[in-house]
This record gives sequence, C-alpha cells and structure tokens, in this order.
Amino acid sequence: MRNFKTLWPFLREHKWMYICGLIWILFTDIFQLITPRILGNVTDSFQDGEIGFRGLLLYTLMIIGISLGVAIFRFLWRWFIIGTSRKLEYHIRNKFFAHLQTLSINFFNHHKTGDLMAHATNDINSIRMAMGPGLIFAFDSLFLSIVTISILLSINVKLTLLSLIPMPFLILIVVKVGKLIHKRFRTVQDAFAKLSDRIQENFAGIRVVKAFVQEDLELKRFTKSNQYNLDTNMKLVKVIGVFHPLIEIFASLGFVIIIGYGGRLVMLGDISLGDFIAFYSYLGLMTWPIMAIGRVINIFQRGAASMERINTILFERSEIYDYSDIIDDHQIQGKIEFKNLTFGYTKNNPVLKNINLTIEKGQTLAIVGRTGCGKTTLVNLLLRLFNTKRGQLFIDGVDINKIPLAFLRQNIGYVPQDNFLFSTTINENISFSFAEVNQEQVEEAARVSQIYDNIKDFPGGFDTLVGERGVTLSGGQKQRSSIARAIIKDPRILILDDSLSAVDTQTEEKILQELKKLMKNRTSIIISHRISTIKDADHIIVLEKGEILEQGTHEELLKNDRLYNYLYQKQLLEDKLESA
Repeated sequence: MRNFKTLWPFLREHKWMYICGLIWILFTDIFQLITPRILGNVTDSFQDGEIGFRGLLLYTLMIIGISLGVAIFRFLWRWFIIGTSRKLEYHIRNKFFAHLQTLSINFFNHHKTGDLMAHATNDINSIRMAMGPGLIFAFDSLFLSIVTISILLSINVKLTLLSLIPMPFLILIVVKVGKLIHKRFRTVQDAFAKLSDRIQENFAGIRVVKAFVQEDLELKRFTKSNQYNLDTNMKLVKVIGVFHPLIEIFASLGFVIIIGYGGRLVMLGDISLGDFIAFYSYLGLMTWPIMAIGRVINIFQRGAASMERINTILFERSEIYDYSDIIDDHQIQGKIEFKNLTFGYTKNNPVLKNINLTIEKGQTLAIVGRTGCGKTTLVNLLLRLFNTKRGQLFIDGVDINKIPLAFLRQNIGYVPQDNFLFSTTINENISFSFAEVNQEQVEEAARVSQIYDNIKDFPGGFDTLVGERGVTLSGGQKQRSSIARAIIKDPRILILDDSLSAVDTQTEEKILQELKKLMKNRTSIIISHRISTIKDADHIIVLEKGEILEQGTHEELLKNDRLYNYLYQKQLLEDKLESA
C-alpha cells in the first residue's frame, strides 16, 4: 500500500464520497443477506403446511422489494465509488502531465515518448481500477465474508467449520500467486511501453521510412516488439488462468461438504430442511467473496505495479528550478556576459570551454562554426535549459541563476533548429506564447517574418491547419512561422538558431532588415552556417571545439587567414558553382 501514498491528498479530499459509497455497499449486502433467510422460512413453512396463498404472496413481494432495494443501492455505490475513481483518473492524469511540464529537457533526453504515453494511459487506468472496482470488491467481500460466516455459525457450528476447511489453502494461493502477478504485470507494462514507443517513432518518421523503402524492415521490428508484448501478456494470462480455477476448485469443496454432511444432518433431524436451504444459500453468497479474493489481488497488484511506475516519474525532480535567492524585481534589458564559462553535459567532457564574451544591449551577435562545436549549447544556457555554475553567465550584471525561470524565458524569443509546429492553425501556432492576442499582432509578426503573403494564398488563410508537425508547409514556411512565433513575444533578447537555412537569400535579406528595425535597442543572437546571414552583425564569434577561436566584425575576421575566412571563401566558391 505504500505505493498508493501519493493518492492520499485526493482520497482525503473525497473521503465522504468513498464513505457514502461503502455505506451503500453495506445496505446492498444486508439486503442480500435477508433473502436466504426468507427462503429458509418459506421452505420450513411449506414442509410444515403452515403457509397459504397470502403468505406465499407476502414472501414473494418481500423478495421483489429486496431485489429493488439491492438495485437502487448498487446504482448508488457505483455512482459514488466508480464515479470518484473516474475523478481520480482525471486527477492523476492532470498531475502527471503537469509534472512532466516541470521537468528539464535532460529528462526527456533519457525517457522515450512511447514509455511516457504508456504511463499516461495503461498505468493510470490500472490505478483507477484499483481505487474503484478493486476497493469495492475488497470491502464487499470482506463484509459479506464476516457476516455470512457469523450467520452460518448461528445455524450450525460444526457444519460451518467443515465448510471453511478450504480457506487456509485459498489464502496460501492468494499470497504466493499474488506476488507472481505483480512481477509479471510490471513486465507487461514495460513491454507495452516499448511497443508504444516503437509505434510512435515509426509514425513520426513515416516519411523517412517510405523515402528509404524500409517498410518491411520496420514491420519486422514492430512484429518483434509486438511478439514480446504478446509473450509477456501470455505469461501473465497463464498465471491468472491457473489462479481463478484453483480458487473455484477450493470454493466448490465447501459445497461438497455441505451436501454430504449437511444432507446427513437433515436426515437425522439435527437441522431443518429450511436451515439447510438457508445454509446452502448463505454459502452461495460466500462464493462471491472467495472468488473476489482472486480478483481483488489481481486488480490491486496491477494497480500497485502501475502506481510504482507512475511514482517513479512523479518523484523525479528537475535540476532546473528557481533558487531561493532569486531577484523578483529584475528587469531584463539585454546585456549578456559570459565569464570563463565552461560547460559539459557529462563530467570531464566539456562542450564549451573558457567562454569570455560580452554582448551589449542592442547589439547583434553572430555565432559560426563547424557542426558540433557548441553553438546551440551556448544559447541553450541562456534559456537555462541546462544549468551553469554561478558566476559564469550574467544578464544585465545579474547572475542568470538569480533570475526567475519563467520571467527569463518570457523575455527571450527563441527559434530553434527544429522548427516544431503544432497540429493546429497557423494563427494558433504564431500566437502560441499568448493566451489572448489580437489578429493585428499576429499579422504584423507574419509580415516581419515574410510569411504573410504565403498565408494569404492558403485556402483558409490564418485559419489553415498545418497538419502534424507542420507537414503541409515547406521547410522555409515552417522556419518563418517559427520566427513569427518568437517575434510576437516582443522579446528583449531574440535568438535565431540556424533559422534561415531553408529560406532563399532574397527572403533572408528582407527578414534580417525587418528584424533589425524590430530589435533596435534589443539584443539579437544569430547562429548560422551561411556567412551572408551574419556578415552585418555587430560582433561575430567563431567557435571551434567549444572554444572561441576568433572574434570581431566581418571585415576584421576576413583579414585573418583563419577558419572564418576559410568558411567565407568556401561559400563564395559554392555560390559560383551553383550559378555556373
């Protein structure tokens, strides 16, 4: 039960819903317990010839009334408990999703999407089953067992004790097999997570699969994952398949004892035929609790395994968070300073080394360098997607670790290399960072990013659906939509991470001219492989193996016969070859 401690705040808040539901279960069971006694009385009355038509009609009406009462009470406990378990499912899913939003980028680098989706679907459903039907079965079977055994003892102690002989064996089976169910169900959930991840990855990369004609290979990989999922489920099914019949066998032994020994007591006159019928009926009521033991164990073991998996995620804590010494009233102007900054994703393997750099407010900094030299890492540190050591990165003279995360990111417009668009309209993609934004602002951002004319040509205009990940747009259109999404924030710092690579040079020039007007007195950082994109920047740095190799203006760097000049001459040659 320690796995379910995470749910205690919800259970305390909704305790009266559960308590009322359990009370209705009590009424249901009490009504059910009356019926066998009525049948016993009717049998004795028949045997003694003491019942007439009116008496028979009275007993019939009593049984009908009891049945109606049972139906009403069953509806009520389903409404209270099953309904609350659905609210619990809603609560956990919201809590799980909200918690995922707080975790750092590094967490998602180590957890696959399919696995997280399995947590949010199968695992949460198993928890709901445990705290809904599982709770009902447990309470119902416990109450029925205790009361029924008490009634049976009042009829005949020896017969009752004999009929309960199978119980120790049932308990032993439940304990042993329950542990095995828990273990195998966790394996089943892991297998489902891997299968979900395989499906998600295949659908996300379907264009690559088709382009490289790898449908057969992907089918083989999927079949392998699907087979593993089937095998783990079949192992669980085998255990459950043995579990329930064993319980039924031992439960049936009680009836064999009653028929044999109880029939003999009736013949000897030790108990009446009515008591025998009542005893047999009460033992029939005991069948459900005995059967429920297996079901309860199965449901709770599944729920416990799933709760353990969910807790593993809920107990994760982001390494990126607001420290206790944050400065709430700091206003970002745009001056950025790197002081002897060294950073690595793992220890003893720095990606950036000894970065010393000052970007004044209103300046445009350009970053160039070969692939893997640390350009994107440098700007990711500005967004605090990863932590830097204190005293190494400052904004307006304030250590970045002292600036509230939400405030920091609200003041930075970031256009990443991966121009991700949501499966919604262009309008909603551009206005993504605002709950409410007027259409004029959206259109102005589109004009600055030079996508306005393209949008107007679409059938739905700004209400055009872009499809999954913006599949209906070209690479350049996706980049310009992402730029518009950053511009509409009206940021103090704008970062373009190789965000003009899919745009032609003429459109690129127009975008840069518009951005220059927009970002006047604000700071801009542009990462690009194309020298033409950054030649007009106020300051350019060239990164090589995580270090600043050279820096200066475009003209100053061309005078050096080093990497920047080499990249520039190489691109001039490529342009000549393309135009030839």
